[in-house]
Amino acid sequence: MSQSLPPCPECSSEYTYEMGALLVCPECGHEGAPPAAEPARATVDTAIKDAVGNVLADGDTVTVVRTLKVKGSPTGIKAGTKVRNIRLVDGVDGHDIDCKIDGFGSLQLKSSVVKKA
Repeated sequence: MSQSLPPCPECSSEYTYEMGALLVCPECGHEGAPPAAEPARATVDTAIKDAVGNVLADGDTVTVVRTLKVKGSPTGIKAGTKVRNIRLVDGVDGHDIDCKIDGFGSLQLKSSVVKKA
């Protein structure tokens, strides 16, 4: 057993064991939930980067690097379209840029299909 359990919070016994989701002390009979673990700190850089690796920020101007299909529109967004004043968001399914494009309105884009202008 490579993982050590914390001592009993009541009597400080080191002989606690797990029973389901509870920690049980055989000496004093105390049963309780294990202490909450500290959330893991992200060691990965969480900056949003464009298709070529440049770090993006709110208010940047970006250029679309490939033609994109848009649902409900007969034409897509052509490669080379400039998008001004982007806003970075925690989007759904990798869409992390919120913007307005002339002729299309408000859209969310993936950072992997744009480059910083």
